[in-house]
Amino acid sequence: MNSRKWVRLFLTTLLLGGVLTLVTSFIFKQNSYAEVLQPFQLFELVGLLLFFSGLGFIFSVISQMGFFAYLTVNQFGKGLFRSFWPALQLFLIAFTLFDLVYFRYQASEEGSIGVYLLTALALLAISLVIAFIKAKETKSHAFIPALFFMVVVTTVEWVPALRAQGSDYIWMMIIPLLACNAYQLLLLHRLTNNQENAA
Repeated sequence: MNSRKWVRLFLTTLLLGGVLTLVTSFIFKQNSYAEVLQPFQLFELVGLLLFFSGLGFIFSVISQMGFFAYLTVNQFGKGLFRSFWPALQLFLIAFTLFDLVYFRYQASEEGSIGVYLLTALALLAISLVIAFIKAKETKSHAFIPALFFMVVVTTVEWVPALRAQGSDYIWMMIIPLLACNAYQLLLLHRLTNNQENAA
């Protein structure tokens, strides 16, 4: 992939993260907007819009760092574990989903396990769809690496929000992360013109 294509991937992913975070902030941070709209405060509103857009850019950069880190890890795993690499990825996917449910539930002081179970199942469902599309557009062996990236790497990138107090930033971060990760994964083979690219 040449530098022009890399810059295109970087900028479009950056824009996607910024726009999605800004849009989700209208849902999860309604109170913040209400404070600057009643009474109307132009500079505070602009500052709020810039803040959430900037936050989205940060989420996008985290997504891109995770993506390129995974490309390296995937090649390393293929070389080191060879035929065991797909099985190891499946194990790590299962462990990550278990961690999202069990350990988060144990760490919480209140709430039901159903919320954490639903979150993990939603992440898995979205990841399965993206992995299926990736495998359909490239080769069948791309399914497991794509699923691993969407579940495990996205969860690792999501950790700062999972540790934060309150659920608003959890949802504000996961939506752009999932979108940016899916976008990069599905665009990579188009940019490199490599139908066999598994990641």
